[in-house]
Amino acid sequence: MPKQRRPHPRSSRRRRQPKEGMGFFGFTVRALVLLALAVGLAVGLYGVHLDKVVRAKFEGKRWALPARVYARPLEIYTGRSLSVAELQGELGRLGYREDAQLARPGSYHIDGEQAAIRTRPFRYWDGYEPERYLSVDLAGGVVKAVADGNDATPLALVRLDPALIASIYPTHNEDRVLLRREQLPSRLVKTLLAVEDRQFYQHHGVDPKGILRAAYENLRAGRTVQGASTLTQQLVKNFYLTQERTLERKLNEAYMAVLLDWRYDKDEILTAYANEVYLGQDGSRAIHGFGLASRFYFDRDIDELDIPQTAMLVAILKGPSDFNPQRNPERVRERRNLVIDLMAHHQIISKADAEQAKQAPLGVVEGGARPSGEYPGFIQLVRRQLRRDYREEDLRSEGLRIFTTLDPLTQAHVEAAVKARLPKLDRSRRLPEGTLETAAVVTSVAQGEVLAVVGGRDPGYAGFNRALDAVRPIGSLIKPVIYLKALSQPQRYSLVTPIQDKPVNLRVAGVMWRPKNYDHSVHGTVPLYRGLVKSYNLATVNLGLDLGVDQVAGLLRDLGAVRDIDAVPAMLLGSVSLPPVEVAQAYQTIAAGGFRAPLRAIREVLDASGRPLNRYPLAVESVVSAEAAYLTQWAMRRVVTQGTATWLERRLPSDLAVAGKTGTTNDMRDSWFAGFSGDKVAVAWVGRDDNEPMGLSGSTGALRVWGDIMASVDTQPLDDAPPEGVVTAGACGSSLPYIDGYAGSACGGGGARTASRGSTPKASSSAEPVVAQEPAPRAPETKRRPEPKDEPRQREVSPFLSDFYGN
Repeated sequence: MPKQRRPHPRSSRRRRQPKEGMGFFGFTVRALVLLALAVGLAVGLYGVHLDKVVRAKFEGKRWALPARVYARPLEIYTGRSLSVAELQGELGRLGYREDAQLARPGSYHIDGEQAAIRTRPFRYWDGYEPERYLSVDLAGGVVKAVADGNDATPLALVRLDPALIASIYPTHNEDRVLLRREQLPSRLVKTLLAVEDRQFYQHHGVDPKGILRAAYENLRAGRTVQGASTLTQQLVKNFYLTQERTLERKLNEAYMAVLLDWRYDKDEILTAYANEVYLGQDGSRAIHGFGLASRFYFDRDIDELDIPQTAMLVAILKGPSDFNPQRNPERVRERRNLVIDLMAHHQIISKADAEQAKQAPLGVVEGGARPSGEYPGFIQLVRRQLRRDYREEDLRSEGLRIFTTLDPLTQAHVEAAVKARLPKLDRSRRLPEGTLETAAVVTSVAQGEVLAVVGGRDPGYAGFNRALDAVRPIGSLIKPVIYLKALSQPQRYSLVTPIQDKPVNLRVAGVMWRPKNYDHSVHGTVPLYRGLVKSYNLATVNLGLDLGVDQVAGLLRDLGAVRDIDAVPAMLLGSVSLPPVEVAQAYQTIAAGGFRAPLRAIREVLDASGRPLNRYPLAVESVVSAEAAYLTQWAMRRVVTQGTATWLERRLPSDLAVAGKTGTTNDMRDSWFAGFSGDKVAVAWVGRDDNEPMGLSGSTGALRVWGDIMASVDTQPLDDAPPEGVVTAGACGSSLPYIDGYAGSACGGGGARTASRGSTPKASSSAEPVVAQEPAPRAPETKRRPEPKDEPRQREVSPFLSDFYGN
């Protein structure tokens, strides 16, 4: 029998069944590996998602930046009217500092009437204005010379950087001043890293050593005494995440910090942190970034910070609410001094400098980083024009730079005039102080720019703006429009054309209308110009009816009125209701020689990069002849020298020729004066918000406000020289001007055009018509038809002047 072969040992081991425990272990290992792979894949995919989130904001639009609104810059040139006090006031609004050494841009020194200024550089829409050293010689309230402060080279004109007058903040009310890496002072950066993240340039977004160190210190203390978040993690928390304290949020924070550090340069991260970090609260406005915080707390640019100021900004990073220097100054001082010690420890400053810095006061100022001045009336005007051209979200987020027409010097004078005159008017009528209200608008004749707006007796109050929205009957302010309409027809009317000041009995809507003159007299036949100068109601009504009420209403619209005008006979005595800004537009056209330029409050808008977005050019349209406008101006000048506004001759300089018209409404509910000099138009209104009578006529109320304004602002007299086509001598023995070729009309009659009389001699300012004069009335023109007590004040839509009233 053959011998059986014994199996080979290896073969028998191969056939041996595995133990039960070994199978479970292998399965578990495989499962764990698969789970790890799945988790790794999930983490990787989540990382891809987070990386997109990180890149989307960091490479896109990082911040919603407020729109900045600037006034027009102060221009300095030889011959300009400018006092030392006015110059100091403007430099104060700009945040310039008195410094005899002129060590930094934005400093000045005044010695008597000599001013030395080191200006700040500024980029305008039309070019870059470099930093300059200026020498300005002021004498007697006039600039005598402007020169380069280095080499005494005369300068024709220089302009200072414009005052920031408003900001339009994002919806969440954040504000910041963006800085580039090279603008961050070295001392600030070193102090920040020494206190908040010493290993910033070594770690990869998260600092493991810092985490262990903080854990150890917290365990020793039994409470949280030290954090371990890097600057990168803090940026991620502020930039991308909420402030909730959860494990999920901390893990996301760490992961995103690593991704951010992997993606971007350390200096990019540091710069973003410096612009994003929260550093305090100014009412509803959140202060973000070191650039704005420096201005907010110290009213200084960041490169001007000294050691204690630098230390304080870093100190309050620990908790801007807990370390608020206004509420907890001692706590902030203690924390600041600890930071100063750290600065010395890390050899950022010397120990001697540290000891000296710790003795310094906090030095916090009030009102830092806020726009200069309070101009709510003007800013409302700007906002309405902006809403026509831009979306609200763009105004609140795109960092637009808006250059306006506001003249801070003119605005300051208007505000001062209102504040000084209104209490006097209250007392003059024995009214409780604060009873009367007012509104004023000042514009430039040549550019059609709004220079100043006051919406009430408290110019800083941001409520109801009477300059834009108080729609009140304008009274006799309508009369120049009627006479302008007549003088636009030289074949029929001249300044001496006889018109009838006779009774009017007219049935209107079933009611007999019988207007009367103020003195209850009838003056018979009077020359046309006298009807305006003396503000005769009957002469004006008869003239207006002869012209046609519809024709007068049409001319008022052409001059710039945009509201619906009820073309009824009472309109000829001022029943039409307009706000002061629309009155200013109409008188602007007369002052500009018949050329209508829609009033504008904005010059230019730039985006955050300095590129022009929208231009607001001067748009001019001729709506009435220059000759007729000049003749109307001539008569309106006599309102001041012979008529209802003679008080101005005592209030204004003797060489300041102006023209204007008083206006009074029924029962002295509204007092108006509108007029102009050679380069400025001004409109003033005085009344009561409850529309009750106040006892002030145009000449005893608004005229006084207007006179105070024009006596204080820098303005030029009206020019006597007539336009081409106006003759000022040689017709019928009269020296009154008339339109060339219409001598018959100039002699008081009508008739066709006559031959040209040739040359046009210059008018004499003393030339007066050979007509007997009557005493100027010292009270309102006459009582009008009663007006409703509740005046309409709603904004209306119009294609013209929509700048002011929106959509």
